[in-house]
Amino acid sequence: MGAVHHTPVAPQGASFQPGMSHSIPESRLKRQRWYDLAFRNTTRLFASLVLVLLSGILVTLIVGSWPAIKAFGPEFLISTEWNPVTKKFGGLVPVFGTLTTSFIALLIGIPVSFGIATFLTELSPLWLRRPIGTAIELLAAIPSIIYGMWGLFIFAPIFAEHIQPWMIDHLGPIWLIGPLFKGAPQGIGILSAGIILAIMVIPFIASVMRDVFEVVPPMLKESAYAVGATTWEVVWNVVLPYTKIGVVGGILLGLGRALGETMAVTFVIGNAHRVGTSLFSPGNSIASALANEFTEADGVLYTSALVELGLILFLITFIVLALSKILLYQLAKREGTLT
Repeated sequence: MGAVHHTPVAPQGASFQPGMSHSIPESRLKRQRWYDLAFRNTTRLFASLVLVLLSGILVTLIVGSWPAIKAFGPEFLISTEWNPVTKKFGGLVPVFGTLTTSFIALLIGIPVSFGIATFLTELSPLWLRRPIGTAIELLAAIPSIIYGMWGLFIFAPIFAEHIQPWMIDHLGPIWLIGPLFKGAPQGIGILSAGIILAIMVIPFIASVMRDVFEVVPPMLKESAYAVGATTWEVVWNVVLPYTKIGVVGGILLGLGRALGETMAVTFVIGNAHRVGTSLFSPGNSIASALANEFTEADGVLYTSALVELGLILFLITFIVLALSKILLYQLAKREGTLT
């Protein structure tokens, strides 16, 4: 059998000439290699700038807080005293307020955001999805100072007049959790700040959950419905496991917003340097303490104590981020495995 000869085909619109060379000129190759090297080094420089900036912020905080670190040592973290007159400072109150209000915000925000995302992706009619989705995005765009003003002038009076008395009467007598809901109904305090923070983080968490829920392949959900699963079973056993990494990422995004929020918390937390057993009592947070006192700080030690609060907030955020990365890594490792 004779060999089969293949006739070269010239590109459309060009004539083929035997012996025509298609090699790239050496000068062009050198130029492309130079472009690639320049692009690689430029992107490496941009990435390095992030590390340099982060390191610079950390070094600045350490240097600025060093007088307070030397003066108070580890006791700064467990002391509730904050007296600019006697130059005695402790960070327990703002640290406690920051962690407590953030916890309350997530305790309220996670289930509400999950319900919003589930409704928009599984239950809502098509004509209603866009208006609700747009409303959620608008909530995320509202400046924090507007939330703070609304919380102080609108929410706090209603909360003190109608909600706190009911909580005192019905939740106060309950064993174990009763002390958390005792005290004068002032409208401002730790619980009010946590609720305002929850309203602020819900748009972020709900938007991320909605986006990741929408990427679930319809075939998976249709298969579950075909075998008789309810909507709740589909969401809990199909949608949530498929999108768990994205859901955790959205929650951590909301936690980061709650930890560093300043103006809204400053308006409604009460700005009192004391730790109370009741959620109704006024408190303080790291961000609100910095906002209220930094411009009035007189003396090196006073300023250094405030900078140390900023360093603590930086470390709290770093620890939360590190733990989240570990959690996401563990979730990614278990992808595709049976549980």
